[in-house]
Amino acid sequence: MATTLTSKGQVTIPKPVRDLLGLKAGSAVTFELSQAGEVVVRSVARRPRSRFAKLRGRATVKLGTDELLALTRGS
Repeated sequence: MATTLTSKGQVTIPKPVRDLLGLKAGSAVTFELSQAGEVVVRSVARRPRSRFAKLRGRATVKLGTDELLALTRGS
């Protein structure tokens, strides 16, 4: 599979390679030089989402400090 280098030094990774590596727009990749002088493209494994990630966000209910303290203290 051949591709062309742009004037900005960019190349398009052919679709069969993107599919094989599971690459989507915004995916991170690394380029490594093997001892044989070949360039190896690898998909960078993303860190798993924190178990708390789905709990992050913004409150949709507006409560005052006293009301929040009452809720957390169970009174």
